[in-house]
Amino acid sequence: MHPKAGDRLKTIKELEEKLSTLDPSDREYGKVAKVKASYDEFLAKSNEYDQTEQSLKEYEEWASSSDPELKELAKEELPRLKDLLQTQYQEVLLLLIPQDPMKDKNALVEIRGGAGGDEAALFASDLFRMYQRYAETQRWKIEVVSSSEAGVGGLKEIIFTVSGKGVYGALKLESGVHRVQRVPTTESSGRIHTSTASVAVLPETDETDVTIDEKDLKIDVYRASGAGGQHVNKTESAVRITHLPSGLVVTCQDGRSQIQNKASAMMVLQSRLYDMEMQKRQSEESEKRKAQIGSGDRSEKIRTYNFQENRVTDHRIKLTLHKLDTILTGDLGELLNHLKSSQELLFLETLT
Repeated sequence: MHPKAGDRLKTIKELEEKLSTLDPSDREYGKVAKVKASYDEFLAKSNEYDQTEQSLKEYEEWASSSDPELKELAKEELPRLKDLLQTQYQEVLLLLIPQDPMKDKNALVEIRGGAGGDEAALFASDLFRMYQRYAETQRWKIEVVSSSEAGVGGLKEIIFTVSGKGVYGALKLESGVHRVQRVPTTESSGRIHTSTASVAVLPETDETDVTIDEKDLKIDVYRASGAGGQHVNKTESAVRITHLPSGLVVTCQDGRSQIQNKASAMMVLQSRLYDMEMQKRQSEESEKRKAQIGSGDRSEKIRTYNFQENRVTDHRIKLTLHKLDTILTGDLGELLNHLKSSQELLFLETLT
């Protein structure tokens, strides 16, 4: 058996035992089966490692045999088997890296201007365009759920969905505080200002991921305000949903109807509730999370964008790239790959 696989194999066995006690028609059965299926590749690779390890032991015995033919066969096969076992060892090790069960989900992204007034709102708008352009390169689809504009052409807040293959897994490490250092267009003395915007990337969830009791909701409808077309201020299309147990409030008014806005607000609420639960679990398992990049705290400053130096620095992995101009036009691939690789290496260090 692979020396690092014991805990994972134990988890798989527990899932199999749990499945055997559940009714296939139950919702819980589907959720457990989905988790179990996520380990299929690991189980297959682990079995391959075990088979190679067993073969290696047999050939090592043959190498000590008095039979010259067996001895010669072992001499030929042992180097190949040792190389294969080492390769499979690494393959299993990589599959031990925790896989977020939500990694293939679509994402709900929230960007809010922080410290810095109008400049922060403009920076929030820059970040939205950056993700929008990166999504285009990945053939992902973006849909705005709600937005609040600032008078200077920036964004006080924008919430949007990103749909496509592996979206949440790719973008989840973008959560945190992004800082910009640049000279505002309104600054006559050329003084550099520092502003911030916060980004939250949540997995888009549904009723199978989080259950919401209707009696826990307070739903208000009112007339929309601001840009939005002829329906604005004529019908009560805007929706505000308050989740009483948690105190979370979600407002949507960008849709063309009350039904559309309610559906969007419920989607946002489900994702926020799921994220709250995940944050709680991660806090309780802080020791297990020690290999992760950053704390996952939404208030953590993760990156600085310095216009004067054309520099982007990710503080979690101490990476600096002098290509801010191209990054803001959607060239995020290198940065995201570095983050993913660093996270994997940190975890592997805890295993070896």
